Amino acid sequence: MPITEEAIHAALSRIIEPDLKKDIVELDLVREVTVDENTVHVHVEVSNPAMHSRKRMEEAVVFNLQQALGKDVKVVVTVSPLSGERANVRKVLPYVKHIVAVASGKGGVGKSTVTANLAVGLAGMGWKVGLVDADIHGPSMPMMFDVLLEKPTTIEKDGKHWIVPVESHGVKLLSIGFFADPSQAIAWRGPMASKALEQLLKDADWGELDIMLIDLPPGTSDIHLSLVQAVPLTGAIIVSTPQPVALADARKGVGFFQLPSVKVPVLGIVENMAWFTPAELPENKYFIFGQGGARALAAELQVPLLGEIPLVQSIREAGDVGRPAVLQGATPAADAFNDLCKALQQRLAELSTATKPATSHA
Repeated sequence: MPITEEAIHAALSRIIEPDLKKDIVELDLVREVTVDENTVHVHVEVSNPAMHSRKRMEEAVVFNLQQALGKDVKVVVTVSPLSGERANVRKVLPYVKHIVAVASGKGGVGKSTVTANLAVGLAGMGWKVGLVDADIHGPSMPMMFDVLLEKPTTIEKDGKHWIVPVESHGVKLLSIGFFADPSQAIAWRGPMASKALEQLLKDADWGELDIMLIDLPPGTSDIHLSLVQAVPLTGAIIVSTPQPVALADARKGVGFFQLPSVKVPVLGIVENMAWFTPAELPENKYFIFGQGGARALAAELQVPLLGEIPLVQSIREAGDVGRPAVLQGATPAADAFNDLCKALQQRLAELSTATKPATSHA
């Protein structure tokens, strides 16, 4: 078959953008087509910036063009995320700039505490912040934000009822815990939990946000897989303590997001409970769980170490009373969390600047 622009567009019109449910030609996602002898160069855009989404689009373009034009045709594909105003056509959470998952390989490392303080700290720096508590094993955000007795309301827009997040400390919050009896364990099977997470993300009136943080359950499960399939994650943060047992599981957490079928950027590792500092000896550091373990793991895996959070009694007390420690002012705990917020902001800025179209040859 002759290699014409019409033939190329006809072949590309068979490709459906998975989030927007229309073909990429109709959506004007084919940005450029050039033909150089027996080589076709195509630049297309996708609504989901995650690597796995871009890879699937790349494979679809190569397959359809070679099926239409012949296997001997060389196809060079450039895939990039929607940019500028065009990014607003993204169907899932279209007005959220960054969606960041916070995960841990094991429980008990302070993942939720880190997430809560990140959210409140970023809000204090002027960011519009949303937080989804997707930890079905222990949804603790209602307590950490002092909203245990509050329930989300609903609002009707365009004939559809939307969940209105609860607001506390400048953060819009939804938690699986809002929809369950606090005194009862949540015994949901994987599909039920995944469906609940999808509703918190897609059926809520989040409005415009600079960042949405998603507090995941420990380990890797259906919830994690559902998340990477449901929303375009900007990246993931892994929380660990310095001890070898936690680091072994943190390694698995990093590995999950780096799987070829997932390919979500790991923004960095946070070392929680890095050292113990007693209130009466604020200059002293006691490395109860070991020293520098997360820093060494980050260096080995070639991901950034975003921050080191001390083991301070006031952090636990602040979480228990629903006022995250980052609000304490000039304390070691607040300083550590504020530094973490700045490191995350810088990492997101670097990621945005460094994002380049993915090019593949076939």
